Amino acid sequence: MRTWWFPDNTALCNFAAVDRLPLLEKVLDGRGRWTQAVAHEAGRSAAYHPRLRGVPEAGWLGEPVEISDEAEVAEVDRVRRAVFGGSAAAPTQHLGEAETCVLITLRAEFRDSAWITDDRSAGAFARQRSITTKETFDLPVGTRSCTSAGAPGGP
Repeated sequence: MRTWWFPDNTALCNFAAVDRLPLLEKVLDGRGRWTQAVAHEAGRSAAYHPRLRGVPEAGWLGEPVEISDEAEVAEVDRVRRAVFGGSAAAPTQHLGEAETCVLITLRAEFRDSAWITDDRSAGAFARQRSITTKETFDLPVGTRSCTSAGAPGGP
């Protein structure tokens, strides 16, 4: 079974902020995926990180994975509210995190996947659910330069 890598919007923004999205693409090596909510969040974040605009057309995260099964939709909403603190008044708040966790835990084709998130509380929850979780800093050594080059506090 193929191991997919799901970066969240925070990780995408971090790479975009230091102009290293091509490096993330290389690290993912054809294994990148994203959910509809993360794709939507990245589209909104492109106003602040214009480099994100090219990600959908480049195709290295594939088509956004859709969640339409009733049981999955219900579980996404439960996780979004109960775990990540989302509210009914803000239905997209924490939706990307919830969608990613539900996909990896419920769908057989994504069960061996890894989630890349720099949101520590979301990562802690995912690890409790036995989801392989990486932070930007955990990615292969070559990516260390993307977190320091041009970043505050970097060389």
